[in-house]
Amino acid sequence: MKIVVLEPLGISEEEIRAIAKPITDKGHELIVHNQRTTEIEELKERVKGMDVIVLANMPLKGEVIESNDKLKLISVAFTGVDHVDLEVCKENHIIVSNSAGYSTASVAELTYGLIISLLRNIVPLDNATRSGKIMAGFSQTDLQGKILGVIGTGAIGSRVAEIGLAFGCKLVAYNRSENEELKNKGVTYLPLEELLKESDIVTIHLPLTKDTRGLIDAEKLSFMKKDALLINTARGPIVDNKALAEALNNGDLGGAGIDVFDMEPPLPLDYPLLKAPNTVLTPHIGFATKEAMKRRAQITFDNIIQWLDGNPQNRVI
Repeated sequence: MKIVVLEPLGISEEEIRAIAKPITDKGHELIVHNQRTTEIEELKERVKGMDVIVLANMPLKGEVIESNDKLKLISVAFTGVDHVDLEVCKENHIIVSNSAGYSTASVAELTYGLIISLLRNIVPLDNATRSGKIMAGFSQTDLQGKILGVIGTGAIGSRVAEIGLAFGCKLVAYNRSENEELKNKGVTYLPLEELLKESDIVTIHLPLTKDTRGLIDAEKLSFMKKDALLINTARGPIVDNKALAEALNNGDLGGAGIDVFDMEPPLPLDYPLLKAPNTVLTPHIGFATKEAMKRRAQITFDNIIQWLDGNPQNRVI
């Protein structure tokens, strides 16, 4: 059996091969590509004759998948899989697995980094300090006592809610199904519109699906308090960032911390959020701690081992 790693996984090739050793020790071949490419013909060449594909968050189009009739498994070193053509995988009976859980702590921690950066004006005050200025003109606001609205209470959203309780926040949440454990800890579930109206801070932790794409649009933003903060460390297209920039520019929203966009950075210089006030923007780093990179590689190759043993895990399809 042949396995190909299509792009860098954030750890060295030596570490990848060490993690994959239980597989290669059984005689299976592992090919590792250390340069990312988006060239379709190059990708077709890379997947030619492979039984298993490993990739992180690079787009994998249907024409690349269909170019290899031997392909049986795609093990995605990422939580979201909306960058893989799942319809083509279904049509060709290709199993797709993800590495859910690898970045739960990492994304939750960045969420609070963004929140606290906004509440304490850390970024502009860093610039002010370096320019010989003081804090005059910049507010300082506590997190304790705020109403924190968590949209999506899967693993990451649940962790964010638990941390919020430890900070002394009042927690409200929105999700299709309610987590009884969170409710027992003091989290109150609300309809989405009510959550948006009540929350001082709204943080998004949903997957990107046809139902969540564009969920937070101009109308939803209009429900929020004028001094509220919006945080998105989930998937970019869940939020209409043009509408978000307009709300910020018009003073209809207090601020935003955004790690994900409707495209992968680098962003074009005319991207609306780049000039919006009271924002902290990061180039999709929530998942990317060194610890998380090792965790996801381990889960990704464990998925392959379990599949080889006839017990596929973390299946998306």
